Amino acid sequence: MERSTVSRRDAILNVTAGLAGLVAGGASAARATAAEAATAPAHPPHSGPRRPSGRAVEPFSVRMPVPQVLRPQSVRGDTDFYLMTSRKARIEILPGTRTEMLTYAGMFPGPTFRVRAGRKAVVRHTNDLDMATSVHVHGGCTPASSDGFPTDTLESGSSRNYTYPNQQRAATLWYHDHAHHMEAEHVFRGLAGVYLIEDPDEAELRLPSGDHDVPIMLRDARFDEKARLVFEPHDFQNRTMILANGRPSPYFPVAARRYRLRFVNAANLRTFTLRLGRDTEVAQIASDGGLLRAPAAVRSWRMTPGERVEVVVDFGRFPVGSQVFLTDAEVGPVLRFDVTRASADTSRVPDRLSTIPALPAATGKRRIVLSFDRSSGRFLINGRQFDANRVDAQIKLGTTEVWTVTNDRSGFAVPHNFHAHLVQFRILDRNGRPPAAGEAGVKDTVAVAPGETVRLQATFGPHTGNYVYHCHMIDHSSTGMMAQMKIVA
Repeated sequence: MERSTVSRRDAILNVTAGLAGLVAGGASAARATAAEAATAPAHPPHSGPRRPSGRAVEPFSVRMPVPQVLRPQSVRGDTDFYLMTSRKARIEILPGTRTEMLTYAGMFPGPTFRVRAGRKAVVRHTNDLDMATSVHVHGGCTPASSDGFPTDTLESGSSRNYTYPNQQRAATLWYHDHAHHMEAEHVFRGLAGVYLIEDPDEAELRLPSGDHDVPIMLRDARFDEKARLVFEPHDFQNRTMILANGRPSPYFPVAARRYRLRFVNAANLRTFTLRLGRDTEVAQIASDGGLLRAPAAVRSWRMTPGERVEVVVDFGRFPVGSQVFLTDAEVGPVLRFDVTRASADTSRVPDRLSTIPALPAATGKRRIVLSFDRSSGRFLINGRQFDANRVDAQIKLGTTEVWTVTNDRSGFAVPHNFHAHLVQFRILDRNGRPPAAGEAGVKDTVAVAPGETVRLQATFGPHTGNYVYHCHMIDHSSTGMMAQMKIVA
C-alpha cells in the first residue's frame, strides 16, 4: 500500500476541485430531499458502482455482512476487558478480489462493541501497523487520556489501555482513528467500527432486538483496476462506490417484521440522504446521542459524516418475495432488502421512547466560525488552523454554554459539519428556527450548510483535560479545521 504524497500546490488544486464536486453534490442532495417525487425505483438500472477501469460490479450480488461482535477477554466486577489489534489485512470488498486494508482485528468494518451503560470497558489496543494511530470513540463521554487526542498517538509496535466509563445514555456510537493529519486516510483505508452502548431498561420498550437490531455503516470509496483503494485528499467526486458494512451495493435478507436499523455515516466527505422503497414512511427513533423523546415519522433522513440515525422499518408491510431498495438521493440504490419469509413479531414502536432532561441555564457563550481560505487551500476555525500547543477555549468544569456555529461562505461556499468531543449537545435552533424532530434529541455532530448558523447548548464535563472540536468532514479536519478546548476544575 503506497502512502499519499501531495505537494502544497497540488493540495490546493485538489481541495478546490474536490470542493467543487462536494458543493455540487450537496446541492443535488438538497434538491432531491425537497422533491416529493424522488422515490426509489422498483427496478433500478442495471449499472451499479463502477471502478475507474469501467468494469461494473454487479449490484446486489453479495450479501451485506453484519460485523462480528467483540467479546470481552475477561470480566472483573463492573469492568469488561477487551483486546484489539490494529493491523493490515487483505479483505474481500469487490467480489473475487482482495484489497489491502488498515483494520481493527483484521476486519472491515472493525468488530462491533456492545457494551452496557454504566459498565466500564477497558480496551487494550496494540498497534501492529507501520504508522502511529489514535483511537477515538465518537460520541463517547471519555477521560482525556483515552479520548484519542490527535497528537496523543499509539506508536507502531506499542500497546496501551483505553478506558471507557460508558456513563451516558444508550446510543449508537462508533470508533475510528484520529491521528492528526492522517485520520482522513486511516479512516478511508478501514480504521472504523461501531460502538453500541445498550441499556437493559430499553427492553421494556420492546423495540426490535437480537438479529433484528442491525448496525449499517455506510461510506464511499474509490478503487483502481487492481482493486486497490485510491486515497487523494478531498477527492469527493471520484469516491463513487458506496459500501454498506464493507460491501458494494449488497442485498440483505429480512423477515416480514420490524427491524431496528442503526445507520452510521463513516464517509470522509459524503452526505447521505436516504429513503426506503417508494417513499415508505419509517419511524426514526434515535439520533447521535440515543433515543428521541418520541418516534418521528420520516420518509427520508439525512446524515453528514459522523452522524447516526436509527429507524425502525416494518418489512411486514411488504409481501414475501419483495425487494425493497434503500436509495441515496445522489447516487441511487445503495442496499436491497429481500423480504424472504413470514415471521411472528412481538416488537413495537411505543409513542414515548425516552425522557430528555430540560436544558439548564447557560452561563457562557461562544462563537465558532467555519471557513475556507481559497488562496491558501486552508480550512479554518475562527480564522486559525489547529495547533496542539494552543488552547482555543478554556471552560470551567460543569459550565453550560451556548455555542453559535456559523459556516462562513464569503470565501467559498463549502458544506461543513461540527463535532465536539467529550460532550453531547442539544440543537437550540438552525437559522433561528427550531430543529426538526429528528434533530431535537441529543447530538454530537450537526450539519452546518454554507451560510447557515446553528446554535448548540452543552454542559462540559464530567472529565477535565484537553479535547478537540472540529468539522467531521475529516478531509477538512485532517488539514487543520480543528480547535482545542481545555476543561478545568
